[in-house]
Amino acid sequence: MTGFRRSVVALTVLIATAVVAILVVVSHVLLSRVTDADAHDLARTRAEAVAANVSAKGGRVVLTENGSEALDEVAWVYADGRLIDGDVPASVVGRVEELAVSGRSQTASVDDYLLYARPVPLDGHHVMVIVRVDLTPYETSEQRSLTLSLILGGLTILLAGGVAHLVVHRALRVVHEMAALADDWGHHEPGRRFNLGVPRDEFGELGQTLDRLLERVDNALADERRLTDEIAHELRTPLTVLRGEAQLAQLSGEPVVPEAVLSEVDRLDAAITTILRAARARTDDGTRCDLRSAARQAIGSRAVEVTFPAKVEVAVAPDIAVSLLSPLLDNGLRHAKSRVWITARNQGEAIVVDVLDDGPGFDPAEVDRVFEAGVTGGGGYGLGLPVVRRIAASAGVEVRAIADGRGHVEVTLPAARATT
Repeated sequence: MTGFRRSVVALTVLIATAVVAILVVVSHVLLSRVTDADAHDLARTRAEAVAANVSAKGGRVVLTENGSEALDEVAWVYADGRLIDGDVPASVVGRVEELAVSGRSQTASVDDYLLYARPVPLDGHHVMVIVRVDLTPYETSEQRSLTLSLILGGLTILLAGGVAHLVVHRALRVVHEMAALADDWGHHEPGRRFNLGVPRDEFGELGQTLDRLLERVDNALADERRLTDEIAHELRTPLTVLRGEAQLAQLSGEPVVPEAVLSEVDRLDAAITTILRAARARTDDGTRCDLRSAARQAIGSRAVEVTFPAKVEVAVAPDIAVSLLSPLLDNGLRHAKSRVWITARNQGEAIVVDVLDDGPGFDPAEVDRVFEAGVTGGGGYGLGLPVVRRIAASAGVEVRAIADGRGHVEVTLPAARATT
């Protein structure tokens, strides 16, 4: 957060500096042009004032005295190459004499002065009026304006940096508080949400994103609790049988029957394997298996009828198909009166497997909840169904119970694509 805040403030200061520099340069250039124009206007005005007093009398060029000594210091009149009025300073006399013989209007700069020459039309005479304008006040004004602009620009840059720091600090404080709340809720109150409604700004979008993150955390915790429940329930039954066999053998003094122990150990191993597959199950491209072989493996030595097409392949791994069908067959055998059977049919790009029994079936009011851990009905559905749901969700397979007066679970698997 600190690095981001520094970056934003630095970028703001950089942009403000660039903008201020451009404005200072532009304003200085414009001011220079204005002062130059003012100096030239003043020079022309003075030259016109002096020229108005020049006239010819008796064949000579004369100047009507205006009584202004100040004007004599900055204006000079040359007639036929000879100075007839004014006192030219030694520092500019050479340049003034060049302008006097030029015979045309022009300007020149000497030291801190602007010289302006203007011809006066008089018949038979060559008359030039030359005036001087001191540029020092204009240059001083430009320097003061530049200094003031730089000071104001520096203050503007500091203000922009301060405002950016304050705004970013407040914005990041909100983000920090929201992140802290989300982290705390994720640990202690996973059900809490910001619920800011439809996002109207970036903070609303952040709140919505954190809500989704909290929802995923909540779902992950719920999945973890369900997995723990499923493991506990799936392992408790065979462990109970093993303990009972051992206690019975202890009381009777007879050895434990190996077949019973091995059967329950196999059941434990199958339960653990199934649960691990449920946690790791993934469907990769190119995965396929023969559904008939998988069904036969799931059935084993149990009395289950199979009605499958001659050849049917699905796009799931063989062990996943076995892990899906085996708990469903166990559930059917527990609740069937006399018969359990399994069928398969093509349905577009899917293969639908129906696991059926002639038992009481599912309660229509509970049909949507039979795959939840701890939900029982109709004498108990068995705790293998939550494991089936977990495996199906991981493998991209759809499993649903159907309430049609008998035990009926429908498994929809993706059909394997034909190889070329």
